[in-house]
Amino acid sequence: MVDYHAANNQSSTGGDQIYMEQENDWDRDLLLDPAWEKQQRKTFTAWCNSHLRKSGTQIENIEEDFRDGLKLMLLLEVIAGERLPKPERGKMRVHKINNVNKALDFISRKGVKLVSIGAEEIVDGNAKMTLGMIWTIILRFAIQDISVEETSAKEGLLLWCQRKTAPYKNVNVQNFHISWKDGLAFNALIHRHRPDLIDYDSLRKDDPVTNLNNAFEVAEKHLDIPKMLDAEDIVNTARPDEKAIMTYVSSFYHAFSGAQKAETAANRICKVLAVNQENEQMMEDYEKLASDLLEWIRRTVPWLENRTQEKTVQDMQAKQEDFRDYRCVHKPPKVQEKCQLEISFNTLQTKLRLSNRPAFMPSEGRMVSDINGAWHTLEGAEKGYEEWILSEIRRLERLEHLAEKFHQKAAIHESWTDGKEAMLTQKDYETSTLSEVKALLRKHEAFESDLAAHQDRVEQIAAIAQELNELDYYDSAKVNARCQKICDQWDSLGTLTLNRKESLERTEKQLESIDELYLEYAKRAAPFNNWMEGAMEDLQDMFIVHNIEEIQGLITAHEQFKSTLSEANKEREAIQSIQAEVQKIAQSNGIKLSGANPYTTITPKSIDSKWEKAMAMVPLRDTALQGELNKQNSNDTLRAKFATQANIVGAYIQEKMEEIGRISIEMNGTLEDQLTHLRDYQKNIMSYMPEINKLEGSHQLIQEALIFDNQYTSYTMEHLRVGWEQLLTTIARTINEVENQILTRDAKGISQEQLFEYRASFNHFDKDHSGALKAEEFKACLISLGYDVENDKGDSEFARIMSIVDPNGSGAVTFQAFIDFMSTETTDTDTADQVIASFKILAADKTFITAEELRRELPPDQAEYCIARMAPYTGPDAAPGALDYMSFSTALYGESDL
Repeated sequence: MVDYHAANNQSSTGGDQIYMEQENDWDRDLLLDPAWEKQQRKTFTAWCNSHLRKSGTQIENIEEDFRDGLKLMLLLEVIAGERLPKPERGKMRVHKINNVNKALDFISRKGVKLVSIGAEEIVDGNAKMTLGMIWTIILRFAIQDISVEETSAKEGLLLWCQRKTAPYKNVNVQNFHISWKDGLAFNALIHRHRPDLIDYDSLRKDDPVTNLNNAFEVAEKHLDIPKMLDAEDIVNTARPDEKAIMTYVSSFYHAFSGAQKAETAANRICKVLAVNQENEQMMEDYEKLASDLLEWIRRTVPWLENRTQEKTVQDMQAKQEDFRDYRCVHKPPKVQEKCQLEISFNTLQTKLRLSNRPAFMPSEGRMVSDINGAWHTLEGAEKGYEEWILSEIRRLERLEHLAEKFHQKAAIHESWTDGKEAMLTQKDYETSTLSEVKALLRKHEAFESDLAAHQDRVEQIAAIAQELNELDYYDSAKVNARCQKICDQWDSLGTLTLNRKESLERTEKQLESIDELYLEYAKRAAPFNNWMEGAMEDLQDMFIVHNIEEIQGLITAHEQFKSTLSEANKEREAIQSIQAEVQKIAQSNGIKLSGANPYTTITPKSIDSKWEKAMAMVPLRDTALQGELNKQNSNDTLRAKFATQANIVGAYIQEKMEEIGRISIEMNGTLEDQLTHLRDYQKNIMSYMPEINKLEGSHQLIQEALIFDNQYTSYTMEHLRVGWEQLLTTIARTINEVENQILTRDAKGISQEQLFEYRASFNHFDKDHSGALKAEEFKACLISLGYDVENDKGDSEFARIMSIVDPNGSGAVTFQAFIDFMSTETTDTDTADQVIASFKILAADKTFITAEELRRELPPDQAEYCIARMAPYTGPDAAPGALDYMSFSTALYGESDL
């Protein structure tokens, strides 16, 4: 049943008194209408019994049962919740009049002016006066305190009915008589609050009796509202009694007003719980994403720090390809995850601030700063790994070139020394003639000249072996063994040469005849032969270059060499002419030659043979040099192509970085327009991605061509990648800032004009366009907005504000912190006290709540959410299953709200 006690303890207003006076001045003539009197009698009787039955009694005849004043006083005590003076129990007329007067005096003290109603008329059973008195009581205790939009009593009750029945067809409540005759208005009121009780669409306007009886029966059975009217009386009366209808309808108002309060309280709790659940999910998502990203970095850094050397260029190039795959395939998604992680963290903190929740503190090691530190370590390891790969490729390339050059020179030297030890140890001069000995001596001198000419080659072989050792060549042992063998053999040849020369010089004194022509031939043939061998070695020499200038230098040297071939050919012809002169003298003087030149083993045939070989090598050398020149020209084209693209991309990234900086400061229009503009701008930037991929392709071609420098541009692919990633991250952060402003505006109720004013003030004092205000700039901004922060008292206020907007003491205030502060200063939000008050309503004013009450008033998922987190209530008035909703509510907002 409806509890009127709380309302009845309030003082009535002047407007209510005027209304009561008007209503009390009721038309006596109307009561003479039998139909209206019958309706009032039935309705008022039912209304009185709905309260008297709380005290275990009731009335049958309204004008008879109130005559002694006893039940009248009992009725007033029940509906007012107050004790009246002790009634007189005598049965004389004076006792009855005194009791009724006590009741009427109590009504008067409640601010009700009784007109023409006296105790004697009630005691005499005057039906009109008795019904008038009961109507006055109903007005004061059931209708007077009804208020909707600052209206009261009858107008308030009528406005409430109109609003509740507005959506229903065939219902138009304009009064409290004929608007209710068809019964649809009663059914609409019930259906609006309890749609499960009535099938409204099945009701027919042309069947009012059925409609009325349906509403009366449902109200009595399910809403505990007694049946106060008869359907037939209402239908058969041209104008049903207004007071009877108002009395009955007021019962609906009081029955549903309590449910409305519970619904409002439940909605508030649902809203708070929904925010908390969403925040907890965002925290779990952040923790998982942060853990996954840190784990990926933890696995990747050791791989990037691995410096295990390979033996060949091909093995290192395979590592380079793995690194390129990491940069282009594996890392980009992680860059996006890192950016999304920062955005999620900022959004979560904004939501927590807007809902008065404590700031989110990730678990140890998963802060944004921790992730940034790990990312910085990753990029440092990445840069070092790439530099190491390139240096290793250069080193191995150099090693392979030196090793091949070493073995080539060693093979040539070993071929030359083959048989030399045997020649130097033979004793042929012991049985030779003087001329033969002289020839042997001259031959030995020629050999010494040849030996001296080979000294440079031996030194080159040793120098190459030394460099291979310094560069940590993997097969250094084999190289060292071969080099040592060559050096030992060279020392042996030097010793043997010296010994043979001493032997020949001792014999020379015994020899006189020397063939000058042979000697001249030998002296000229030996250096020429060495020159040819050196030329052939140079023509076969391996070369490695990295730019056009180096290959052009080799081509120039080769052209200079070719320019000397004419003089060399003349020398060859001159040497050959010496041998021809020997043959001529021998023929003319009848001298029989032994066949071989005693002073040298170099024959004209061997000279011609080597000359032909050397001449055949010249065009091959031309072809090789030209091919390398073509290769370097192609590499230069790749450099120029990459440089052209890199200069364009670099300028584009720089331009867009400056442009997004201006956009974030100069944006106008609504926040939604700004967000749409920024997202369109982001799409425009992302449309440039094919140019980045195109540049990556050009960079890959350069790396595959082993090009290590580029004089046409100052940009490197690493610089451009970092710039591109910074551009995308800056745009994403700017979008997130606007999204957070929208969240702030919607949650705090800040108008668009206020946001524009805050943005204009912030930008005006942000002189360096850094996106943050220094302390003095922020102070000037506050003064411009009307804050008093200049005097001594203002200094303490400014210090308080700075502790809010700059909790870390960085000395700078971001725009988001500025907006959060201003929104907190100008708007209101849910508090822990409001949530506690809402739970108290659901708990029927108890200091605890039960699981059954939570499941009845809240949606299932949120009811279970509360039950799982509420601690058992341990107060002195605790009941079985009691839960502590106060501690739960304060925990939602953190200890600071306590």
